[in-house]
Formats: sequence, C-alpha cells, structure tokens
Amino acid sequence: MAKEPVPGKVKTRLTPPLTPHDAADLYRCFLQDRLLSMGALSGVDIALAYTPSRAQKLFTDVCPEHFDLFAQQGRTLGEKICHIFQEKLSEGYAAVSITGSDSPDLPNRLIQTSFRLMLTQRADLVLGPCPDGGYYLIAATKLYPELFSGIPWSTDKVLATTLKKAAALGLTTELLPPWNDLDTFQDLILYHQNYLHREMDANSAGKMTYSFLLNLPKLHQRL
Repeated sequence: MAKEPVPGKVKTRLTPPLTPHDAADLYRCFLQDRLLSMGALSGVDIALAYTPSRAQKLFTDVCPEHFDLFAQQGRTLGEKICHIFQEKLSEGYAAVSITGSDSPDLPNRLIQTSFRLMLTQRADLVLGPCPDGGYYLIAATKLYPELFSGIPWSTDKVLATTLKKAAALGLTTELLPPWNDLDTFQDLILYHQNYLHREMDANSAGKMTYSFLLNLPKLHQRL
C-alpha cells in the first residue's frame, strides 16, 4: 500500500520538525526502498495499491513492469485493507500478504514467512507487530471483514484490538518478529543510529532512506 508523495499529505507526524517537502521527499525514499526490495521477491505475484486514484501515472512510471497496479478503494484504512483482501482473494490467490510503505528496510524473509505460515495451514492470520502497537503486515487466506471495523487506527491499540477480534472469530494467528514503522522523529533517529556503522551496498534494504537521513541537517542537530 502506498500514497502519492505530496507535501502536506504524507508523514505529517514528522512536520515539524521536518518541512512538508522534506517529509514528502523522505516518503519518496521509503517507496524507492520498498519497490526495490519487493522487486526481488520470488514465488509470489506483487501488487501495489496506491492512493489517490489520480496518481496512477506516477506509480506506473516508478514501478517495475511486473507489478500489478490498482487504486485503493474505501474511506478509512480498514476499508482499504479489506477491499485489497476482497479483490485479490476473489482472483483465486490462496493467500494475500499486505504491507505498508513505512518500513523501508523490511526484510523480504518476513513477507515470505507470512506466506509459508499460511500455505502450510499453520495460520489463518499472520500479523507483523510494530513496537508502537500497530502492525506492519497483515496476511490471510480468507476475507475477515470484522478485523477492519471498529479498529482505533493510528493508536497503540491497533494490534491488540485486531488480535482480540481474531480470537473471537476463532482464527489461528501467528505473529512475526517485530519491526519498526518510521512514523515519528525518534523513529528516524533510531533508524539512522541502527545503520550508522553498517556497510550498505546497492541492494541493501532501506539504503535510499538511510542516504536521505545522512544528509538531513535537522536530524543531525538532534543527535
């Protein structure tokens, strides 16, 4: 899932201290990192659900040719996620795994693990928890609309509420290892520090984001 990187429309929790243009440029790096990483996934069909619908040309220009592109539908985040599951499962896929674009260094192994857990029938539902109480990945073999209604989105109760709903439905749920979304300025500081002394090559996950942070004066003023 991805948004058009428009100033004032993306990563607004980072403004201030970032300017809206800096936040949009940072989010563009998130997208570049995720597209590069996902392009290396094997054994799965890859799709990008974008918003707003008028941004089709932008995403067509930046996505690899083998990506399936379609516009998100729905008013709330829950409605949009629910629609993705509905659309892709109706096309005959045995399992669907959905990630956002706020974890630029998310390893492909976690996405692959989500499919393995479902296709070996170990799980009806797979969630990738974030330390802030949300999730970076949700995967399922069937559509469960109840998981996306009545969720306090953008709070620290998202994961807990989803797990409670899943338990009420009798779903077998597996949790992946935690991974960070980059939502706050403190998240950016921790991301920068995590990669500060690591060698990164052209294929390193999250490289574009790290390079951007290296040249962000506001970040270094806070370190």
